[in-house]
This record gives sequence, C-alpha cells and structure tokens, in this order.
Amino acid sequence: MPEFPHISGNEAIKIFVKLGFKIARQRGSHVVLRKENKGCVIPLHKEVAT
Repeated sequence: MPEFPHISGNEAIKIFVKLGFKIARQRGSHVVLRKENKGCVIPLHKEVAT
C-alpha cells in the first residue's frame, strides 16, 4: 500500500479551504477551520502527521 504524501500545515489549510471550509480562528500554531457544523484543527507545522 502506498504511503500518504507528506504535506505542510499551510498546504493542508489550502486544501480544506478549497473544499469549502473557512478559517474560524487561530491560537498559537493551531488553526481551526469550520464548515457548517463541522470543525477541523490543523497545526502549522512543516509536516503534518497522517
């Protein structure tokens, strides 16, 4: 089974924004994204864990 590609936090945020999520807030190195009643927290690191 192939491995997932390694992406940064900024790249992950760009992907989620294209999917319709909006940046709700940021505290330190964590960004909270919201879409209707769904939420997602993405760390702003060089490489995000899969």
